[in-house]
Amino acid sequence: MLRLTLVAAAIMLAIWLIGDVLMVVFASALFAVVLHGLARVLARRTKLPHGAALALVTLGLLLILVTVGWTSGSDIAAQFSKLRDALVTQASALRGQLEAWPQGRVLIQYLPQSMGGSQGSSFESLSTRIAGSMTGFLGSAFGALGTIAVVVIAGLYFAADPSLYANGILRLVPLQWRDKGREVMIAAADTLWAWVAGQALDMAVVGLLSGFGLWLIGVPLAFGLGCLAALCNFIPYIGAIMGAVPALLLALSLGLRETAMVAALYAVVQFFEGNVMAPLIQRHAVKMPPAVTVLSQTLFGGIFGFPGLMLASPLTAALLAVGDRLTPKLDEKERI
Repeated sequence: MLRLTLVAAAIMLAIWLIGDVLMVVFASALFAVVLHGLARVLARRTKLPHGAALALVTLGLLLILVTVGWTSGSDIAAQFSKLRDALVTQASALRGQLEAWPQGRVLIQYLPQSMGGSQGSSFESLSTRIAGSMTGFLGSAFGALGTIAVVVIAGLYFAADPSLYANGILRLVPLQWRDKGREVMIAAADTLWAWVAGQALDMAVVGLLSGFGLWLIGVPLAFGLGCLAALCNFIPYIGAIMGAVPALLLALSLGLRETAMVAALYAVVQFFEGNVMAPLIQRHAVKMPPAVTVLSQTLFGGIFGFPGLMLASPLTAALLAVGDRLTPKLDEKERI
């Protein structure tokens, strides 16, 4: 009991002191899982050694990034820059419309500061924060290059020889628990790979449907908004709202009819994603209770900030897999 208490205290102290570092380590491990999983699929299909398959996967991903950047980089950057400016302008116009409406002035007065309320903030600053966090990634990339470089380099090393690092961790586990520890680590890695594969497919479908639907409606910058919807969908549930807000703001400049159509589009896309795509993906990937997913985003977002919010779902999936291996199953008569 004393040992468990000390371990729990050490974990809590580590989270408090080096929470950001832990998020970087987990992001590196998640990237390594992606590389290792792709290399494993390629090696299985081509009978190549793991090292050669990993090298081909890495070169392939690098080639895709370079090709996209070379052929469409300027257009993508221009789209996101225009989207950022349009959000700032439209949010400012929305505040002006609300201020001309008595109920709107009351709403602004009681809005919290983080949402652009009247208490020392504004819709302009809110829109700047929204645009900065959602669409300003390219513009702020240089500030994040150091962290991204660490994640990529560490992920490559992890993927190149995962057994080296896994065995190092296992050496810290007491002898009588090492078999269970090995089982838990393999289960967590398999769960993360299944989650990443399912989430990638989910993001692609949401991005394509949203972008195509916005283009049909006539909303400007439909390509950028579709990419944004796909990226935001990396964060389940909350990300759907984050991706819809910019599209709704831009649709307001076209009229209430277009705004209603955009709202209906996102509702249909999310209904399809939640009731058709997600069940199909979860048959072969990871099934997480919705309430646990939302609460984990609140918990990890509160502890680690925005990185915790982004990585809450894969982290929760891994923790659920670990808990499933460490706890005994319920008998039928024990179930509620």
